Amino acid sequence: MARAEADVAKSTGGVVKWIDDRFPLMETLRYHVTEYYASKNFNFWYVFGVLAFVVLIIQLLTGIFLTMNYKPSSAEAFASVEYIMRDVEWGWLIRYMHSTGASFFFVVVYLHMFRAMLYGSYKKPRELIWVIGMLIFFVLMAEAFAGYLLPWGQMSYWGAQVIISLFGAVPVVGDALVEFIKGDYAISDITLNRFFALHVILLPLLLVGLIFVHIVALHEVGSNNPDGIEIKENKDANGVPLDGVAFHPYHTSKDLVAIIIFLIIFSAVVFFAPEAGGYFLEHANFEPANVRVTPEHIAPVWYFTPFYAILRAVPSKAGGAALMAAAVLLPLFLPWLDKARVKSIRYRGWMYKSALTLFVISFVMLGWLGLQPAEGIYVTLTRVFTIVYFAYFVLMPYYTSIDKTKPVPNRVVYNA
Repeated sequence: MARAEADVAKSTGGVVKWIDDRFPLMETLRYHVTEYYASKNFNFWYVFGVLAFVVLIIQLLTGIFLTMNYKPSSAEAFASVEYIMRDVEWGWLIRYMHSTGASFFFVVVYLHMFRAMLYGSYKKPRELIWVIGMLIFFVLMAEAFAGYLLPWGQMSYWGAQVIISLFGAVPVVGDALVEFIKGDYAISDITLNRFFALHVILLPLLLVGLIFVHIVALHEVGSNNPDGIEIKENKDANGVPLDGVAFHPYHTSKDLVAIIIFLIIFSAVVFFAPEAGGYFLEHANFEPANVRVTPEHIAPVWYFTPFYAILRAVPSKAGGAALMAAAVLLPLFLPWLDKARVKSIRYRGWMYKSALTLFVISFVMLGWLGLQPAEGIYVTLTRVFTIVYFAYFVLMPYYTSIDKTKPVPNRVVYNA
């Protein structure tokens, strides 16, 4: 038995050496996994980056299977989705995994971004990591929007009509830009084909490429931690960070537990509530697109509603579009807006803690208000929370520079 195991190990080692002579496999694994040292005090908030990668894999695999039966034609798109749901073996499961995966993608990405805001993961020396992460977020939004049109349902069509028309607010080139995006004078078969090409080819390639660069940049400067301490500054005689542990097996084992829990929750939603009461799949999207009948209330999927609410906060179309664009772009500049001397919220003062709390409340409320009719008290509340949202960023240089902070320890705080 022992001899057989030794033979297997020997043959495996031979294969690895053959590969290693032609490709730096083991060196790459050592640099990015087994000898990549991360802080030993990672907590719950540090699993969402891995979970985002898991959802990406789910989306790519289910998307491949969906394209095998989907027809990017205005005359056949809706019927092909119904065919997938009703006649393709396990088609309903693949479609629900993809639609649920889109929502879960934004859940984990928003939480991943929130963790960066909690612990200052965008501050020096990780500014580039944050910028690349924001670019990933922008591409993800474009990918979700392109995929939103593909079922060619009522909300897909009219939601796309509203969003694409916003580009008309761009000075000078607005009308030409709208016509270019549509590929026609109205949303039509050409528009659907363009969005299909973007959704299945260009944007996924950009997404995967940016994620690769994001991870490489992260491993170059090292991961942040809940204390905001640079563990590379305290090393032993062998150059190993005193407060660090190898990413594998220590963090991968914890990530595996998080992945299992995540997949249980994900499966429960897919099997028991794939539409989530109309939040993940709108009821109007189970009707084929009708250019003659406008839905009573047009609203995008929940993960776009905070920005949609900001769009509607201003009566002017151009003003609303500019405000929405600013709301999406402002987080990109967090590394330069935050003037605090410390990174982690553990050592920040009451001003930043209050500002971040109000920001989260405003974001959640704007998400809910984006689903409500643009009338009465809803408009007033939207304007109030829009002001709170922007105040977090605009006033940040001031309140982070005067906020009283606590002393940061020299070593990470860790209780085994």
